[in-house]
Amino acid sequence: MTRKRILITGASAGLGAAMARDFASKGRDLALCARRLDALTELRAELTAAHPGITVAVRGLDVDEHTAVPRVFGELRDELGGLDRVIVNAGLGKGAIIGTGRAAANIATATTNLVSALAQTEAALEIFRAQNSGHLVLISSMSAVRGLPGKKAAYSASKAGLAALGQGLATELARSPIRVTTLLPGFIATEMSAKAGDARMVAPLDKGVASLVGAIEKETVRACVPAWPWRLIDLVLPHLPGSIVARIA
Repeated sequence: MTRKRILITGASAGLGAAMARDFASKGRDLALCARRLDALTELRAELTAAHPGITVAVRGLDVDEHTAVPRVFGELRDELGGLDRVIVNAGLGKGAIIGTGRAAANIATATTNLVSALAQTEAALEIFRAQNSGHLVLISSMSAVRGLPGKKAAYSASKAGLAALGQGLATELARSPIRVTTLLPGFIATEMSAKAGDARMVAPLDKGVASLVGAIEKETVRACVPAWPWRLIDLVLPHLPGSIVARIA
């Protein structure tokens, strides 16, 4: 099945903007939202100039304003005449060692990555249940595979919660016309992700996004992307001694 009408949150930069470019090249209509409406407007001009046959709708949206999420999703659905896929991509990478007086950074990360992702999921599934079809994609992280120490603790926990949400929904909806995919990206060369990891393991943006989009199009339930080396890390990381994890995290 070709999912023609795709909504992407956090689409003004990074993985969100790169996925929008990839899907636009495939002729898909797009609904893009993010806090920076000016960046979305520029992206829409770029995409429609390069691919004149597509429709690109944009809205400013701060996903932490939870009551605004269903309204904006509904507006974008109406503008495109329906939504076939929603990619919950908006995320935050702040973090500090817990208990060092920087609770605000950790709370903001947990709020955006889990609570606000849940608000987006609620809005998407309300639309999908009403139309009895759709594909929900949750962008988690390889940090969800194992609780990480130090300044990554809150981020890791938030992404693990999101992955658990996706797993539960995939099980619940397995026999329905609604599909659910949870993706766990490794280090991909965006402003946020590249700063977090070993430069030797950072995939170029084009390769990373091609892996993301490929997994999304297959509608697999769960995937680590890019496959190498992250599938192997997915198997090994949960079983490593804590002393090793503390050194490499």
